[in-house]
Amino acid sequence: MSSAQSLRAWQREAFDQYARTQPADFLTVATPGAGKTTFALTIAADLLHRRVIERVVVVAPTEHLKSQWAQAAARSGIALEPNLSGALGARFDGYCVTYAGLATNPVGHRVRIERSRTLVILDEIHHAGDALSWGDAVLEACEPAVRRLALTGTPFRSDDNPIPFVTYAPMGDGSISSVADYAYGYGSALKEGVVRPVLFMAYSGEMQWRTSAGDEVSARLGEPLTKDQTAQALRTALDPNGSWVPAVLQAAHKRLLEVRRDIHDAGGLVIASDQTSARAYAKLLKELTGTEPTLVLSDEPGSSARIAEFAAGTDPWMVAVRMVSEGVDVPRLAVGVYATTVATPLYFAQAIGRFVRARRRGETASVFLPSVPGLLKLAADLEAERDHVIGRPVHDEADLFAAEEALMARANAAEGASDELGNQYAAIGSEASFDRVLFDGDEFSPIDYEMVAGDGDELDFLGIPGLLERDQVAELLRSARARKREDAPARAEADVEYERRAELRRQLNSLVAAWHHRTGSPHGVTHNRLRHECGGPAAAQATTDQLKHRIDTLRDWALRASG
Repeated sequence: MSSAQSLRAWQREAFDQYARTQPADFLTVATPGAGKTTFALTIAADLLHRRVIERVVVVAPTEHLKSQWAQAAARSGIALEPNLSGALGARFDGYCVTYAGLATNPVGHRVRIERSRTLVILDEIHHAGDALSWGDAVLEACEPAVRRLALTGTPFRSDDNPIPFVTYAPMGDGSISSVADYAYGYGSALKEGVVRPVLFMAYSGEMQWRTSAGDEVSARLGEPLTKDQTAQALRTALDPNGSWVPAVLQAAHKRLLEVRRDIHDAGGLVIASDQTSARAYAKLLKELTGTEPTLVLSDEPGSSARIAEFAAGTDPWMVAVRMVSEGVDVPRLAVGVYATTVATPLYFAQAIGRFVRARRRGETASVFLPSVPGLLKLAADLEAERDHVIGRPVHDEADLFAAEEALMARANAAEGASDELGNQYAAIGSEASFDRVLFDGDEFSPIDYEMVAGDGDELDFLGIPGLLERDQVAELLRSARARKREDAPARAEADVEYERRAELRRQLNSLVAAWHHRTGSPHGVTHNRLRHECGGPAAAQATTDQLKHRIDTLRDWALRASG
C-alpha cells in the first residue's frame, strides 16, 4: 500500500510479516529510535483502510506520550483523542490512554473496546508488568480487541509478573522467556544507519565523604570498593556542591558546542536522580552557558509542553528527572550527562535511547557518565539483546538484574532530595578526571584518546556529521591503541606518570582532610586556597610538580600552626 512506501527496511519486513499472518496478537521488539510508532501507525492505517477495524486505542506509559502518539497519528491521517473524557467525538478514529488511566476503569475501557472492532496498540508493553493491577487491567480492558499490537524497545525486566498478551517459551534452566514476533536490535540498527552509535565518556576522580561514625573516607571513583562505598562514592560525585559535576558539565558543554558548529540546533540532556539535584544542575548550567536550561520535573503541570518546546527549539540544554527516560522523542539530543544513581539495565537502556535517533549520517552521540563498574558494564553491553525472563535464577546481588524492581520503584517514586543512605553519609568534596572511553563494545584509556586528539584535547571531530562513520571512529581509536602498544617505553612512562599523579592526589586529599579536622576549614575552601597560593588548575588536572607544591605548602601551614 502507498503508506508503506517510505518505510525503513525493518519496518517493511515486519509489516509484510504482519500482513501475511494477520495475527490477533503481535509483539514487536525494536530498539529506541528505530521507528516503532511509524510501524504501528502504518499497520493501523492499513487495517482501517481495509475495514478490518473501526477504532484504534493506544495505551502509553505517560501523559506526554499520549499527546506524542496523537500528533504522530494525525500525520498518518488517523485522528486520536489524547484527553478523552466522556463520549468519543464522531471525528475521532480512537483515543489514547495511559496504563495508569486504564487501570482506574478497566471495565469502562473494555466496554468501549468491545463496542467496535478495535486495534489496541500497547506502547512499551513491559509497563503492563509494573504492577499486578496494571497487568490485570490490560487483560480485562483489551481482551475484546480484535487485534493487539504490542511494542517495546526494552522488554527485559527482573520481576516475575507475566506481561499480558506476550508469548513465553521454556528455557533450559526452568525459566520461561518472552518471544517476539519480530525483533530489531540496536546492533542491527547501527549497521543499517538507523540509529547513532554512542561514545561514552567516563569520568572518575577523587571523592571524600563522612560516614555515620564520623570517619572521613577518601577514594577514587571506580576503584574496587564495597557495595556501600561504591554507592557513597557515586553519590558524592553527583553532589552538585562538589567539583565533579561542574567539571563534567563543562566538558559536556564543550562537546555540545563542537557539535553545534555543524548542527546548530543540537541539544544536550542531563538526567538527574531527584528534583533537588535537577534544580542545582540547572543552576550550574546557567552559570556555565549564560542560558537558562529547560527544567523538567516528572509529571508536574506543563512538563509535556516544556519538552515539546525544547524539542522544537534550539536551546542548548534540558535537565530532567524522569520525563525524558522513555519514549519521548527529541531527535536533536546529541550530548547527554547520566547524573543519576539509578543503574538498572532497563532504565539505562531507556535513558540512552533518547540519544540514538539519527538525523544525518556520520553522527555519534556523546554521553558523559560516572566511571563506576555497573554503569560501565551497561555501556559496554548496550548492543546486547534481552528478553523478559520469568523464573530466572538470581545467584547474587551483583547479578545484572538483581533488585531492579526495587531500584525502579525508588526511581519512579515522587522525587525529593534523595535520602537513600539516610544519615550514614555526608558528601565532603569531589574532583573529576577523565577515565576512559567506551565505544563500539570496546574500551579505550585516556592515553589512547589523547593519541588520537594529538594535543590532548577532546576529540572534537568525532561524531560531527559527514566526517566519520561508526566503523571509522572505532578504527581510529583502535589504531591509536595499537600505536601506543608499539611504543612500549613511552607508554610505560606515561602509565607511571599517571599513577604518580593519582597517588599525589590521594596524599593531598588526606592532608586536606586532616587540615579540616584541625581547623574546621571545609575541604573545598582549603583546595581553593591552595590553588590561589600555588597557582595551577584543580587537583584533577594538576601536574606532578603542582601537586607536590600544594602538599609542601599545606605541610608548611601545619608546621606554622603548631609553632
